[in-house]
Amino acid sequence: MQSMIISSKANPIIKKISSLSEKKYRKQYGLFLVESVKAVDECLSSGLEVEEIVCTPDLSDKYPSAICVTDELFERISTEKTPQGVLAVVKLPQRELQRPHGCCLLLDRLQDPGNVGTIIRTANAAGYTDIYLVNCADAYSPKAVRASMGGVFYVNVYEGAYEEVFDAVDGVPLITADMDGEDIFAFDAPEKFCLCIGNEGGGVSDTVVNQSAYKVKIPMRETCESLNAGVSAAVAMYVLKNNLRR
Repeated sequence: MQSMIISSKANPIIKKISSLSEKKYRKQYGLFLVESVKAVDECLSSGLEVEEIVCTPDLSDKYPSAICVTDELFERISTEKTPQGVLAVVKLPQRELQRPHGCCLLLDRLQDPGNVGTIIRTANAAGYTDIYLVNCADAYSPKAVRASMGGVFYVNVYEGAYEEVFDAVDGVPLITADMDGEDIFAFDAPEKFCLCIGNEGGGVSDTVVNQSAYKVKIPMRETCESLNAGVSAAVAMYVLKNNLRR
């Protein structure tokens, strides 16, 4: 027998889900949203705790325990431009700041959630498991989760103030991406390091630069002023791992 299909946005569960597009409610409830069939399926396989699944009637067989809503209501609560008809409400991982297990990242004041998500996606691919965020866009916003392409399910994301993060990575040399640095392709990276990526417009803060052991740059033609933060981070992550001192 078909379960009840919710059609009202005033439904308490629907109102709660709708609120999760805002950071203050994600923090209040300790929840975030995951959308699309692929992302929801990957989240279910990742080990993260899924509190609820919401889907449209055509996907109710695939997700038999889901809350079923009308297509029209799903379009209203979805954060996607072209909704696929399923979303998961997932518990935010509760993590205290810890020392990194290997090479790690420090993201310094990145404001675009798309860049944060893209960097997390590449970090997962390149094997950077621990990512420290200082005054950044929320890694669990819908846009960042979408850009991470599932990467956020498999890395440890930490948020903290500068001093808290510096304490966590104490003894791990910081490598800052900076146009005044040495050529990254000729740089011999230490066996363990923390790569620092700065704000889209202003770069890495003086606070982080002053704590850095090294500065490296990606050489560019004079006709190019800078690379996108996500692109710079991707190049640096792979080049530094390739140039580890053995």
